[in-house]
Amino acid sequence: MKTIVVTGGSRGIGFETIRYLLSHGHRVLNISRNTPDFDEDYYKKGVFFHLPFDLKNPDTLALERTFDTLGTIDVIFNNAGYLVNKPFLLLTKEDFLNVFQINVFSLVQILQTALKYLTPNAHIVNVSSIGGLHGSQKFPGLSAYSSSKGAVTVLTECLQAEFQEGGFTFNGLAFGAVQTEMLSEAFPGYKAPITAAQMAEFVSWFLLNGQKYFKGKILPVSLSNP
Repeated sequence: MKTIVVTGGSRGIGFETIRYLLSHGHRVLNISRNTPDFDEDYYKKGVFFHLPFDLKNPDTLALERTFDTLGTIDVIFNNAGYLVNKPFLLLTKEDFLNVFQINVFSLVQILQTALKYLTPNAHIVNVSSIGGLHGSQKFPGLSAYSSSKGAVTVLTECLQAEFQEGGFTFNGLAFGAVQTEMLSEAFPGYKAPITAAQMAEFVSWFLLNGQKYFKGKILPVSLSNP
């Protein structure tokens, strides 16, 4: 049994990944503002924990108290994301700050707080996006979102370099189109070729095994673009 921290697990890929991990006997902490709807038995058995958490205003003390309860952490899945779909000329400083706060700055704070709880061979997986990769196709209205995911891409590579000798493995998953609420916000009416539940099966495998094959890598995970 692994202890896994997931951010943004109240919907989409995060929710389905938690459900898959719980069904396969792992212990999961979800960090999100909204509470996911899971069977009460998971709470009673002490294998599922939820921290109500506003990633726009992270509370480090609350994080530390919750991590103390877990004791150790084997895997972190930094999945939470925030998207603004707006033409560049209409984007405000607040738009950029909100997107970067949730997609980048909160990720940094969670990792800095979690470091002392990580097991020696911990695997940290950060969610990027196809739009956050150099040379990929870009789309109007997603300047703030894609640039924040570009920051996550480079940050992941930098973290691996910095902790190269520490045993931790940092990888990133750059998702393409997955049928989620966020995709509908970015591309209204578009039908993705893969569901969140289908992607969760791969994500769960990668969280538990990806460090055996990849280190400091950003993997494009996409059947289409968008």
